[in-house]
Amino acid sequence: MSFGQLTKVRRVFERRSWRGPGEPLVAIEDATLAFEQGELVSLLGPSGCGKTTLLRIIAGLIPKSAGSVRIRGEEVDGPHPDFGFVFQSPNLMPWRKVLDNVLFPMEILGRRNARAKQRAMDLLGMVGLEGFHGARPHQLSGGMQQRVALCRALIHEPTLLLMDEPFGALDELTRMEMNDLLLQIRSRTQATVVFVTHSIGEAIYLSDQVLVFSRRPARIAERIVVDLPYPRSAQTRFSPRFAELAQTASRALGVLH
Repeated sequence: MSFGQLTKVRRVFERRSWRGPGEPLVAIEDATLAFEQGELVSLLGPSGCGKTTLLRIIAGLIPKSAGSVRIRGEEVDGPHPDFGFVFQSPNLMPWRKVLDNVLFPMEILGRRNARAKQRAMDLLGMVGLEGFHGARPHQLSGGMQQRVALCRALIHEPTLLLMDEPFGALDELTRMEMNDLLLQIRSRTQATVVFVTHSIGEAIYLSDQVLVFSRRPARIAERIVVDLPYPRSAQTRFSPRFAELAQTASRALGVLH
């Protein structure tokens, strides 16, 4: 049995105005996919195609209209304490120090203790933020804030990490550094990762498999198995196989004919 299994997932948004009910918006149609424990899966597609909607359905943050979403064989019907979520924006609480931001999920779970604090410090060290635990978010760069958000998502040791275009607002160099950091963290924690992006290069570089989505209503247009060896490095991006996979994704997206 796969770690994650989605079968014929559909999501329809009802639209209303002062005139009354409008035409329903079909955001996702017949999305079927599977991924194994420890895999990093990218959902690749144009902006507004429904990738984020599907990610939020997997997370249990919004309901599906039809179909099945199972993680470890159990149907997802709401937020799960064993999931971690990283949003497009870091969404750090500006009045709290970095360490307190990272520890916030443990407060919610009633598990803020010495062990949790030590894990938070270890995570901050892992992402290169040792010495910044007492800083406020406004004192950090965008890339540093996103590292804090990543630590916050990992603090409770989730087995499934869901990431919604977390590096999209970063400059290209910082984005590449964050890609490498994510691969290092994934290797150390063995977490399963579902990653939303509209960057072809980012999807190929990070993933074990890339699911290419059509425009709305989102359907999976193609599944690409990424057979690039680990560990990956800057040289990986210039390999013939990387270029070949990027061309396959580009054709599936309709940007290369």
